[in-house]
Amino acid sequence: MPSTIAVDKVRVGMFVHLEGGWLSHPFPRSAFRIGNEAQLATLRSLGLKEVRWSPEKSDPIDDPAATPATPPLPQAASDAPGQDTAATAAQEERRRALNAQREAVQRCERQYGEAARSWREATASLGTRPDAALQCSQALAQGMLNELLVEDDIAIRLVNGAGGDRASAHALNVSVMAMLIGRALKLSEEELLDLGVGALMHDIGKLDVPDRLRHIDDQFTAAEVAGYRDHVARGLAQGQRLGLSPGALAVIAQHHEHADGSGFPHKLPAEKMTAPARIVAIVNRYDNLCNPPARVHPLTPHEAVSMLFAQGRNRFDAGVLSAFIRMMGVYPAGSLVQLTDDRYAMVVGVNSSRPLKPRVLVHDPRVPRAEALLVNLEDTPELGIRRSLVASKLPPAALEYLDPRPRVAYYFEALAAPALRQAAAS
Repeated sequence: MPSTIAVDKVRVGMFVHLEGGWLSHPFPRSAFRIGNEAQLATLRSLGLKEVRWSPEKSDPIDDPAATPATPPLPQAASDAPGQDTAATAAQEERRRALNAQREAVQRCERQYGEAARSWREATASLGTRPDAALQCSQALAQGMLNELLVEDDIAIRLVNGAGGDRASAHALNVSVMAMLIGRALKLSEEELLDLGVGALMHDIGKLDVPDRLRHIDDQFTAAEVAGYRDHVARGLAQGQRLGLSPGALAVIAQHHEHADGSGFPHKLPAEKMTAPARIVAIVNRYDNLCNPPARVHPLTPHEAVSMLFAQGRNRFDAGVLSAFIRMMGVYPAGSLVQLTDDRYAMVVGVNSSRPLKPRVLVHDPRVPRAEALLVNLEDTPELGIRRSLVASKLPPAALEYLDPRPRVAYYFEALAAPALRQAAAS
């Protein structure tokens, strides 16, 4: 646990914790190990009397309380250049990290936008150019699969998604989450491609039903419920006309079936559903909870995961549900949270291999939102998430700063992207 030490007793190799935000000191992080004399000089130049430090994270050193204090550095003009150099280096390091972060966000947003356009092109071609629709959907799924196969460390990233309509956002959300789960479950490349195409096209039957029947409503009559459920059969017919593979067709046909046999249209049990279909059944439900039609109140991502865990353990395949929760984390991207130091934050990225330590945007009124570096909780073991919150529970200033979107949209993020590797190596 961190303890307090006088600044004049701090030594190179000690892991220290600085209070305040990015504007209160020149270091790129608020918790770090003092690596050299230049950093030590910069720390002493801040005018602090004491700081917190973690002995267990520090290099082996003598007891600092028993070590004679190093005399304060003289304030001669000759010392100023060294201090300025250290501060400038820290500021430059932070600038590079911020640029890398912005490039990563822009890359995800651009890829998401391109994918949304491709999906709209595919569905727009269904009636008049089925061959083009097939080619476009397969190319989109193959492109997404290539991202999963090339990169070792893939995260699920919260993106703006404001430029797309609900149908394209839903198709992409289901595809991204489904393919990540399929990858975690070690499906073959052929199965992953079928999963991707099927997930992208799972709701194409809704294009052939009246608008008012495209989303289930508790007030529907029996005839209206039947009309809504008919989108599955219509989607299967569209997929067959396009020439989709049997694996992709199974996803369309079975995405509303449940492992306990309570789904529709054929009440299939889990053993008669394909693995890709069992995956899509879960992520389709999750996205509909987070991004429902306008007349239905959305759940937060945390609430949606909690509901699936509580109510879906019998309804959905247990192995797939466990993989989904492991991948999304207890606090999925898009969740508003309060940290253990009482600050408010929004989860923006979850590494599927380390879901309990997401990356968060932290509300800090001293730092402009556009200049805020994300905090990776994996690198800050002393900091964690205390609880999830709904937007109405946040102070207005924190809510405005974090700016949660009304629609939760996801895309892949390669954590080993060149810009991020360069920043990490700097």
